[in-house]
Amino acid sequence: MNITLIAGARPNFMKIAPFIRAIQKVQKTGSTIHYPLVHTGQYYDQTMSGTYFKELNIPESASNLGYA
Repeated sequence: MNITLIAGARPNFMKIAPFIRAIQKVQKTGSTIHYPLVHTGQYYDQTMSGTYFKELNIPESASNLGYA
């Protein structure tokens, strides 16, 4: 199963964090779920975005639409 998670600002990341944790829990049972995280780059700041991932304990985004 493939699920694409899309987020752009801190509130979006806060909302998807529980989904990521639930997916990771299911993955531990052997289920094959892929969930690329796409950062839209809204209000993008390298330092601030990195903080979101650390604080919410979620993986870095697979791609970022806001910068090359």
